Amino acid sequence: MGTNQSRITAVAYCRVSTTEQEVSGHSLDDQETTLRDLAASRGWDVVVVREVGSGKSLTARPLLTEVLRGLDSGVFNVLMAVRLDRLSRSVTDFSGLMDRADRRGWDLHVADLGLDTSTPSGRLVAQVIAATAEHERRLIGVRTREGLRAAREKGVRLGRPQSVPTEVRHEVQSARENGLSLRAIAEDLNTRGVPTAHGGRQWHASTVRSLLNA
Repeated sequence: MGTNQSRITAVAYCRVSTTEQEVSGHSLDDQETTLRDLAASRGWDVVVVREVGSGKSLTARPLLTEVLRGLDSGVFNVLMAVRLDRLSRSVTDFSGLMDRADRRGWDLHVADLGLDTSTPSGRLVAQVIAATAEHERRLIGVRTREGLRAAREKGVRLGRPQSVPTEVRHEVQSARENGLSLRAIAEDLNTRGVPTAHGGRQWHASTVRSLLNA
């Protein structure tokens, strides 16, 4: 998208987790130095924001939330981070962040990826990340649909598991006490169309045994 203002103000967002050791490339000081040097090389003004917190959720970090509001309102023009995981550990979340930047007219720069959405090559990197996230979402959707279809084919009723009615329990216990085998009891239940405890249509000797032992 690029920024059209004559003077660009970038936010250098530096983050460590609450348990992260300050090793090389992780400390707040190291991150700040890297981003200040980057901003200076571009001729950008820079505002440094330091935050300590988990990288699992964007919404769980108040300082980043405040920075994003400033970017959306035009107070800042570029969001910088040394690595992708300083902003988010989720490719899907980061894809959403890039979409937000595109819609609101600000740029992203992630130093280790060479991602700078104000340049054509940076936009290409962003598109690859977004495509990866979309592919991941579609795979999850396909797996979910396949799992549901397989469950339905096995006769499993989706939703909250049902319990076996008390009268059926008593019938099974009585049949067992009268000498019927587990297999014979299962066949009788199947013939009568009695659902299993989980809503399935097929009883086996093992499921009858589980019912008796419950």
